[in-house]
Amino acid sequence: MTLSIGQVAKLAGITVRTLHHYDEIALLTPSQRTTAGYRRYTDDDLLRLQQILLYRELGFPLEQITDILDHPHTDHLTHLHRQHQLLTRKAQRLHQVITNVERAIQAHTHHLPLTPEERFDVFGHFTPEDHHAEVQRRWGHTDASTESHRRAAAYTKTDWLQLTAEATAIDDDMRAAHARGLAPDHPQVMDIAERHRAHITRWFYDCTPELHRGLGDLYATDPRFTATYDDRAPGLAAYYRQAIHANARRL
Repeated sequence: MTLSIGQVAKLAGITVRTLHHYDEIALLTPSQRTTAGYRRYTDDDLLRLQQILLYRELGFPLEQITDILDHPHTDHLTHLHRQHQLLTRKAQRLHQVITNVERAIQAHTHHLPLTPEERFDVFGHFTPEDHHAEVQRRWGHTDASTESHRRAAAYTKTDWLQLTAEATAIDDDMRAAHARGLAPDHPQVMDIAERHRAHITRWFYDCTPELHRGLGDLYATDPRFTATYDDRAPGLAAYYRQAIHANARRL
């Protein structure tokens, strides 16, 4: 069975023009053509296209991909193992970036008594000041914001590293519960939600069950918060919200 160029483009989520280009540079030349000269792609062609797209996702230039795929001592499984290693490293880097963003979101302030070096250790390349206007618009008039601002202004680098490590541990446990398929109202999951609420109370402001419900709603309705959690595990933002609501009901 062979596929037309249009079918392959639709299947791979790329354009026909891209496939034309791959053919022109001898990166992916279809194995068959019809008597009228139309391209027909075989299973082997589709396997090569899969490899091309994976290497492109990893940032390899087309010229290098050609050299890699045409190397005489590699096969499909070898490429998959190599790509798995590279994608895992990329995912780890992205996880660190996401963690840094979460740390900055939790801070809710730009008055941080940290040196530039300390700020980088805590927040990486993320700059909390860039989001100060948004924080003020959403929460600037609230007692919780005032209290959070007051406490955060006194935190040292050690404080920030401790609170972010605790927050990461809570998020990791929630993600693990989600992966295990535990219901959001399972006692273990609600206990994690309660740890989350207690963490906020300890470090930022008195997070009542009502305030906590509002925060859970934000996770699931604000695209930025939702993306932060769902990039770690699809559906995690909504799961967090359900767990927070379930925990609030039992308090």
